Amino acid sequence: MSGLATDDVLAHLATVIESRRAADPATSYVARLLSRGPDAVLKKIGEEATETVMAAKDGDRERIVAETADLWFHCLVMLAQYDLAPSDVLAELARREGLSGLDEFAARKAGRRSHPSR
Repeated sequence: MSGLATDDVLAHLATVIESRRAADPATSYVARLLSRGPDAVLKKIGEEATETVMAAKDGDRERIVAETADLWFHCLVMLAQYDLAPSDVLAELARREGLSGLDEFAARKAGRRSHPSR
């Protein structure tokens, strides 16, 4: 992966994760995590998010980067679990570009009110 352009890393990693979905859980971390179901993946994301926050609270730049990498990796596993890709998230970020963060938040909040099942 070291030869990839930085913007290709997420797509490449998503491809690797996808290829590991059908692997033997005894030999693949991704296959093992996915075989345990959505709750296991979500729990791992929660753990990684907490570790990222703690690294940031400590101001440890190297740990912030390392923990964020772990968090992003596990988010990519979650996306794969739901048949989504980094491009789906990037498209959403592109859609939001130029919108006020406060306006975007208000629109999402209003959308939840009109769709109580969310």
